[in-house]
Amino acid sequence: MQITAATFIMVCPLVFLAGLVDSIAGGGGLISLPAYLFAGIPIHNTVGTNKFSSSCGAVVAVFRFARRGLIRWRIAAPAVVTGMLGSGIGAHLSLLLNEKILLWMLLGVLPLVALAVFNKHLLTDSTPKTDIFTLRQYAGVTISSFLVGIYDGMYGPGTGTFLIILLTAAARLPIAEANALAKTVNMVTNLTAMVIFLLNGQVLLLLGITAALFNMAGQYVGSGMVMTKGSRVIRPIMLTVLLLLFVKILTELLGG
Repeated sequence: MQITAATFIMVCPLVFLAGLVDSIAGGGGLISLPAYLFAGIPIHNTVGTNKFSSSCGAVVAVFRFARRGLIRWRIAAPAVVTGMLGSGIGAHLSLLLNEKILLWMLLGVLPLVALAVFNKHLLTDSTPKTDIFTLRQYAGVTISSFLVGIYDGMYGPGTGTFLIILLTAAARLPIAEANALAKTVNMVTNLTAMVIFLLNGQVLLLLGITAALFNMAGQYVGSGMVMTKGSRVIRPIMLTVLLLLFVKILTELLGG
């Protein structure tokens, strides 16, 4: 398809915003995917090009988090493996499961997730930082990554948000570390999908590269806010993402 200047003007600022939101609380796809669609990009090109730009942006956020020591690789490594495994299973399940069943399930779960965000004992900066992880934390991280990986393979929007909540609740990680680990897992699953779309010619490279630069800039700014402001900035943006996801799912169900 023909890409015009108007396409770049419409897509790139929203992709920057998506990168900013995604690095803070996950859910950037709720902004970037509609941006491509509004610009008239076909659905397969939209998904492929979005994976390309968001994957590049995620690398920037993960790099910043790693430099600040927020990614503990001894616990991140099994999370990445189980997240990829879950994503593969979810992609196969999506071919068998009626999507409407999943959407109705999510519609019921989202209010409970929002209540978890309001819980002052979760999403906190006060959890002590430690170099020694317990068996419970390893179990919480690997199981959470596996379950959210399945969701990411089946549907996807809000993956980072769900993973942050589970990592703080089940693995008792500080909010900034949970965010960094969630971004690392999501980066790997996105990169895997990006390669598949590239090999199948579904990425609009000129638009993807330009959008990637904007997404990288957004991720850079957002990851800096996480490191300096912590839960003060994460909590309200996460609630906004959950609200957007609720509206999106409700619209799809009513529209179908």
